[in-house]
Amino acid sequence: MATFTRQEFYQQLLQGCMIPTAQQGLEQIWLLLLICLACRLLWRLPLPGYAKHLSTVVGGFYALHHFFQLQMVWVVLLSLLCYLVLFLCRHSAHRGVFLSITILIYLLMGEMHMVDTVTWHKMRGAQMIVAMKAVSLGFDLDRGELPAVPSPVEFMGYIYFVGTAIFGPWSRFRCYLQAVESRALSLPWLRKVSRSLLLSVCLLISTCVAPYLFSYFIPLYGYRQLRKWLRAYESAISFHFSSYFVGFLSEATATLAGAGFTEEKDNLKWDLTVSRPLNVELPRSMVEVVTSWNLPMSSWLNSYVFKNSLQLGTFSAVIVTYAASALLHGLSFHLAAVLLSLGFITYVEHVLRKRLSVIFDACLLSKRCPPGCPHRHNTNLWVRLLNLLFGALAVFHLAYLGSLFDIDADDTVEEQGYGMSYTIYKWSELSWASHWVTFGCWVFYRLIG
Repeated sequence: MATFTRQEFYQQLLQGCMIPTAQQGLEQIWLLLLICLACRLLWRLPLPGYAKHLSTVVGGFYALHHFFQLQMVWVVLLSLLCYLVLFLCRHSAHRGVFLSITILIYLLMGEMHMVDTVTWHKMRGAQMIVAMKAVSLGFDLDRGELPAVPSPVEFMGYIYFVGTAIFGPWSRFRCYLQAVESRALSLPWLRKVSRSLLLSVCLLISTCVAPYLFSYFIPLYGYRQLRKWLRAYESAISFHFSSYFVGFLSEATATLAGAGFTEEKDNLKWDLTVSRPLNVELPRSMVEVVTSWNLPMSSWLNSYVFKNSLQLGTFSAVIVTYAASALLHGLSFHLAAVLLSLGFITYVEHVLRKRLSVIFDACLLSKRCPPGCPHRHNTNLWVRLLNLLFGALAVFHLAYLGSLFDIDADDTVEEQGYGMSYTIYKWSELSWASHWVTFGCWVFYRLIG
């Protein structure tokens, strides 16, 4: 496209990328949306509970077959294994632990022995949702938040809930039960579904805009010294918006199927939020990036991994949490490298900013202080500048980490996962800058202690 005029470029971009991408996306998801709506309407009928649970199992099975064909058997096998363990341990007080160990073994065997890499990675999202639902159910039973082990049809209905079976997001068992009870169709519900579907345009930004961000839209490639970092930022933006696409689409499917609302007295709000893109692209801190990336998953990791690991110490709990996230995302070296690096970056940032906030008695924490906080300095210009500096540092880390998700990489390599040599090569190109900066921040934190 380098030989095109600007007008020819935009025309080619529209006809050669945006329209085909939108068409392919609609061809993939229209049936899923239709099944979600059908289940939502079916649950409005005065059917017995078991019939509603069976209907969502059927809908979830059909959706899984549509996306994965016979390969869905590995998702089904995991769900059956989870219920078997849950049933055998129904009188135990450590059901969450037993389920976690079972899922860990299953995922490791699947990654290394049972299934070829490409097939396994295609099902990674669906496997992750099943694992998260089963583990959360086990720990909720252990904590007494649920009265009894669900029946097989209730459990399978929860696991294969059509609104979340393919793209997520994770939700608790009681949220599934509320969805099956089915609230009345309303304008706010339709507005929420429409808004989430409209925001799924992030797919076009990821595929058609981000790869040309600094070559055509904001022409900065003339600065040779910056070119590697600009390319890294483009790769990061492309990866970010592909994730936002999945997030907004999961909002749409879950809401369309009747989930994702909060109820206060007689006021019903369809307010499911999976990600907050502005908090990622214009962040206050890397901690804010991590929590805003996928809110339901962040909540799951905090409730069922971090809090259960705190007895090991804060730093160890952070590393265990990111290691669990890496395992759920698949045994891909570059993903594990990114997530574990995130663990170190967020921990160092958190303790450094906490120390600075105490020294200067200012609102410099990783998370925004609530109104009326006891800090002496909160709106001063120097406080805002320091927070802005940390925000710019977070963007720098994001570009560095996102450089691994190369938009020019071969599709086959991407499906199989990038290896160690690729990861080392990409970060070596950027002189391991983010890791050195993080190490420098840690040294500074120790010096001012």
